[in-house]
Amino acid sequence: MGRVTERRRVIRVRDGAVSARPDTLVAEEPLEIRLNGKPLAITMRTPGDDFALAAGFLVSEGVLGAAAEVRNIVYCAGATADGSNTYNVVDVQTAPEVLLPDITLERNVYTTSSCGLCGKASLDAVRTTARWPIADTPAVRVDPELLASLPDRLRAAQRVFERTGGLHAAALFTEDGELVDIREDVGRHNAVDKLVGRALQNGDLPLSRTLLLVSGRASFELAQKAVMAGIPVLAAVSAPSSLAVDLAAETGLTLVGFLRGNSMNIYAGEERVVLGDPATQQG
Repeated sequence: MGRVTERRRVIRVRDGAVSARPDTLVAEEPLEIRLNGKPLAITMRTPGDDFALAAGFLVSEGVLGAAAEVRNIVYCAGATADGSNTYNVVDVQTAPEVLLPDITLERNVYTTSSCGLCGKASLDAVRTTARWPIADTPAVRVDPELLASLPDRLRAAQRVFERTGGLHAAALFTEDGELVDIREDVGRHNAVDKLVGRALQNGDLPLSRTLLLVSGRASFELAQKAVMAGIPVLAAVSAPSSLAVDLAAETGLTLVGFLRGNSMNIYAGEERVVLGDPATQQG
């Protein structure tokens, strides 16, 4: 466990000079998530916070919403010849009252570090299964200046990225800009699941007074995970997808993209961002 980084030999070329040296790389391994003993999904992830990742994944799937709904999370025996534990299989055991999804061969999914559950969900499914409709949550208002300060705070807290340059990050902030938690992973969706899973374990769901910042782009799946955790504001340093914007508009999520320096694009939910009258603005 805890194999966050690994060392590999690399040939380095700098200004015509060639040398061999070890390089630190981010670890990537598969994690099989089982639900009450039945295989549910496989994701490529950076090892660490695996129990939180599994719990957060099940929050985004609409299975879990409170710590009391989890009876136990355990590692299962891995698929090695000698039967040793690889720590790459996790079983989430739920309380008896938890309504379970229909687990079939068609339902089982494989997620990659880049796309997550590609094409699985629909706008209607997320809107109807969300336990905490964002439109019903207490009003959160944030200043553009506060939003603009968050990427620097995120980068300053990325410890593994500093060593590898190969990780995405997701961070939760309070509406006042205080860092609540940060997780890193080869997959943005995994980093968010780790955040949400830890919040579930700590009894902090819904996250109705927080801001979620992700490195890179904002996909439909990341917007889905924010909505399912009750997070009202999702910001990304890069572009959102069209379906992420549609989902934000459908659910009342505030979606901010291209958050760089003092500039940003607000694609939905602009009422939560303290802005001047657009009619009086230039450009």
